[in-house]
Amino acid sequence: MTQGTSEARTPLTSDQRNSFTAALLGWMMDAFDYFIVVFVYAAIAKDFHISNEKVVFLTTATLVMRPVGAIIFGLWADRRGRRIPLLVDVAFYSVVGFLCAFAPNFTVLIILRMLYGIGMGGEWGLGAALAMEKIPAKRRGFFSGLLQQGYSMGYLLAALANLLVINQLGLSWRWLFALSIFPALISLLIRTRVKESEIWEDTQEKMKMTRSSFRDVFLNFAVLRRFVYLILLMTAFNWMSHGTQDIYPTFLKATAEGGAALSASAAAWIPVVYTIGATIGGILFGPLSSKFGRRYTIAFCALLGLPIVPLFAYSTSVGMLCLGSFLMQLMVQGAWGVIPAHLSEMSPDTIRGFYPGVTYQLGNLFAALNLPIQEALAARHGYPFALAATIIPVFVAVIILILVGKEARGIEFGGRLGTGQQSPTAASA
Repeated sequence: MTQGTSEARTPLTSDQRNSFTAALLGWMMDAFDYFIVVFVYAAIAKDFHISNEKVVFLTTATLVMRPVGAIIFGLWADRRGRRIPLLVDVAFYSVVGFLCAFAPNFTVLIILRMLYGIGMGGEWGLGAALAMEKIPAKRRGFFSGLLQQGYSMGYLLAALANLLVINQLGLSWRWLFALSIFPALISLLIRTRVKESEIWEDTQEKMKMTRSSFRDVFLNFAVLRRFVYLILLMTAFNWMSHGTQDIYPTFLKATAEGGAALSASAAAWIPVVYTIGATIGGILFGPLSSKFGRRYTIAFCALLGLPIVPLFAYSTSVGMLCLGSFLMQLMVQGAWGVIPAHLSEMSPDTIRGFYPGVTYQLGNLFAALNLPIQEALAARHGYPFALAATIIPVFVAVIILILVGKEARGIEFGGRLGTGQQSPTAASA
């Protein structure tokens, strides 16, 4: 039996399992809370007597503040370790998310969503970094795909909660925010059992021996150039994700602007169907990226997404909308399933708390105008056009950006204070 095969079959330790589970739940909580707004922004608009176009700024406000959280908690994590910043971060966003249920007006809700954005900005980068540092290198692709599907699971949870709380029980949108405290607290409880990253501890010792600093590593030209590239890549990725998800529940229900005009029940169940497709995509393509490469797997998913766009955006029957959205999210989240491993591998050990999270969240920031743009296009040209016009260019951008970049598939963490050495499987630009 080869060393790689043995490593791939060795069960995870309890610390590795706890670290991964906490990261999965944290990312699931992120998506759950974000997509609550997507499902109920029309109800919020009605409650506060404002237009849908103004309410969608809630999603923009959250995304705008995420880079702030990624910077604050990322710098803290690289200086003091991953564990404590993550515990503080989860406790912070848990409380703020719960308080959204009691917002007396739209202004207060905006402020709370901005604070929530700071908390969630720190979650993904630190959670993914800690989990990927603990997972064996040969199994990183599989657990990357599974980890990223916490996002799909959170979307599914939001869709089911919306179906139960709003459609079945007829309760207010405020109940959805109130319920968000429970998965957040579960994530916090598990994280209290997670040990500090050994990779971070070893890196700190090496930094002391070489007298190097965060500034020395980050301002290295190769690291800085890669940082800018990854921001562009993550902008395209976030636009691809939000462009296929944020406006879609509204499109399914809308009776004007070319909306599908489905019944409330059908419109509520279709997101459940396509979120299952998203989950399958990440679990399927994450492991394949370990065999065929991170870049080629991502490009393959984006390429297959292009011919699905007409089915996804222009179908009119429930069956075809189910099929189109299922296949679309299979491809979109299939590509996304590679990202936790890819960003972690592309980051120097010294700044892994900061680097992946900030590149991801700055990409989120630049993609934050997606929903307002889609709403504006829908008002003028209809929802099908708004979907197609924003999705097609982004698929092309993802393909180009990922193929011109590099990867460090399967690299062993612990030896890269600076730009690092590429593994034998790393692809050239």
